[in-house]
Amino acid sequence: MKKLMLLSVCSMVLLASCVSKKEYAALEAKQQETQDLLNTATVKLNSCLSDVAAANARVEAMKEQLADLRKSNDALIKSSQDLTELTSKGATNLEKSLESLKESNLKITRLQDALTRKDSVTLAIVTSLKKEVGMNDSDIEINVEKGVVFISIADKLLFQSGSYNVTTRANEILGKVATVINSKPDFEAMVESHTDNVSYSKPPLLDNWDLSVKRATSVVRVLESLGVNSQQLIAAGRSSYVPLVENDTAENRAKNRRTRIVVLPKIDQFYEMVEEEMKNLSAEN
Repeated sequence: MKKLMLLSVCSMVLLASCVSKKEYAALEAKQQETQDLLNTATVKLNSCLSDVAAANARVEAMKEQLADLRKSNDALIKSSQDLTELTSKGATNLEKSLESLKESNLKITRLQDALTRKDSVTLAIVTSLKKEVGMNDSDIEINVEKGVVFISIADKLLFQSGSYNVTTRANEILGKVATVINSKPDFEAMVESHTDNVSYSKPPLLDNWDLSVKRATSVVRVLESLGVNSQQLIAAGRSSYVPLVENDTAENRAKNRRTRIVVLPKIDQFYEMVEEEMKNLSAEN
């Protein structure tokens, strides 16, 4: 552009020396017009360059936005896939949980059935005992505690004071108990003897422990003689340590001197019954 202006000035100088004033004025006017056009073109060029720069800036911004949108889209796709996978796993886990819950409920039902059958047998034993022994004798108590049958017999019906030899009447009472025990071969009978707290020492027995154990074994031997299977019997002595009432009167001490026969299902057979239920459940599944 500078070369063009210099050329124009030189031309004007040459022309000024070679042309008339009129021609010179015309040339000068033409030169001014050319300069104005040049200035206008320069302004437009600068404007275009500015527009191009702004457009390029917008393009870069749009490229960045496009890159962000692509990242967001990829993240959404990944989240959707993860959610789909999670939903699928959740549905599978829920199905497994429901199946497990169903199986657990069935097991509980089977166990309840087993316990119900055991309770039915227990009720039958109580009914048989009350029928055999009778309800009018206040010295014989029959009850159920926690699914176990208890027969409590007053000391005076089985033994004389300070003795472990059973009385004649004891055979009659224990005979009725033996009848019920013999009808339930899958049950055990634990003979549990209790004394009062009055100190006892009569050779060969040393104390109340000895007396209670000896009385329990005496009852066991009577039951054996009445045909009860020895494998069903258990002899246990409790001495004076599980009293029913305080040993503060003669009447209370008499209450504490007692023999308790506990009729209970054989634990191993009960568990075998439960295990059999579980096997049946597994086979059905």
